[in-house]
Amino acid sequence: MRPLDEQETTVVFEKLYKFVGNNLKHIVERPSSEGPDGKAGLYCFRLQKNRVYYVSEALVKRATNIARDNLVSLGTCIGKFTKGGKFQLTIQCLDLLAAHAKYKIWLKPTAEMSFLYGNHVTKSGLGRITENTAQNEGVVIFNMSDIPLGFGVAAKSTQDCRKLDPNGIVAYHQADIGEYLRMEDEL
Repeated sequence: MRPLDEQETTVVFEKLYKFVGNNLKHIVERPSSEGPDGKAGLYCFRLQKNRVYYVSEALVKRATNIARDNLVSLGTCIGKFTKGGKFQLTIQCLDLLAAHAKYKIWLKPTAEMSFLYGNHVTKSGLGRITENTAQNEGVVIFNMSDIPLGFGVAAKSTQDCRKLDPNGIVAYHQADIGEYLRMEDEL
């Protein structure tokens, strides 16, 4: 487990910024209470086998006692680097994104299952959308009870959604909580 280099950090922060905007500052400077004697530390990003983890500094210090080959996971896996060098967010970062999301979409109860099966969000399933959502911005998808279901990319802006036909795509699916069941063997 090692810290991210400058290029990796830039790629990860650009992807997170797409979803949380200026709230990225709150993620980076988030205090941790896991330190010795309850002292507040900070959270940091670490790379292990092409996966990026969001973990408290105190936990990283304790993990140095474990050999790298034996260390499987540490903290919250927020994403992974592909072989092509691109960064993909994973569903495990949903809680982090939902707490700091800049743009949100709420689904009607009839559209929840469709989204959880991996389908895009259509206008007929749209309950609400954050005002001034721009096209191609990262959005976090919620049900009407404010439970985060997943995240994706806005296919249309808020103004364009008003003029869209019922079968038009509002947001493209990237990840949802149903992945835990669909990809049980891989995870």
